[in-house]
Amino acid sequence: MKTATKGNEGEAMILAALIERGIDVAVPFGGGQPYDLVIDLGGFDLLKVQCKTGWEDKRCISFNTRSTDHGQGRRSYVGLAHIFGVYFPPTKSVYLVPLDAVGGFRGYLRLEPARNNQQRKVRFAADFEIGRWSAEQLLNVKRSAEVLAEPQLNFA
Repeated sequence: MKTATKGNEGEAMILAALIERGIDVAVPFGGGQPYDLVIDLGGFDLLKVQCKTGWEDKRCISFNTRSTDHGQGRRSYVGLAHIFGVYFPPTKSVYLVPLDAVGGFRGYLRLEPARNNQQRKVRFAADFEIGRWSAEQLLNVKRSAEVLAEPQLNFA
């Protein structure tokens, strides 16, 4: 399957999962934005979702957390999107993962406990399943991402 086709499938599955849960979603026109979907949280609050398709890697769901902005190299989504929507084809599962919950180049969500029982800094996929998110939690993700993206001014 072509990369674009995989991406389209992932985006469609994430969109369907959001709609299935009664979440209002918009699709940006034209495809030139650094996000794929927009969740309407009510009022003026909009959550920008960057869709990714995950693959299995050593008992984890792995997904890219950088964009390939043709001609500019790989860029972070910080300041461009608020949350990753991750579709995992083997189980047809959808996860919502805040940008600050994963690494700068690749995100990992563990499918089962580590062999050494490590708990610290382990992100279990079950904790990010789409059904676990409330509107209030999504709003908190948006606010947290906006603080993360604010430029740091130094007046010293």
